[in-house]
Amino acid sequence: MTEIKQGVPSAAETKPAGDTQLLHLVFGGELDDPKHVRFRDLDALDIVGVYPNYATAFSAWKAKAQATVDNAHMRYFIVHLHRLLEPPVG
Repeated sequence: MTEIKQGVPSAAETKPAGDTQLLHLVFGGELDDPKHVRFRDLDALDIVGVYPNYATAFSAWKAKAQATVDNAHMRYFIVHLHRLLEPPVG
């Protein structure tokens, strides 16, 4: 499941240690029903981009979300790619 975080990103997500990249994907599209995450047309998904940290991803997400605020079915999401690429060991 995708995750949308609202508010100020944590320090750990905005300033990775060393050369670590905390990649985040921002994408969105129109939903069949605003109460569920099921897209009307997968071919029409808006892939906004991949960002090196949460702060820049959040900024892109916020801009897209605000630009489409009049469409109740349009939703944008932030996916924490770094969590998928390097899942926790244990």
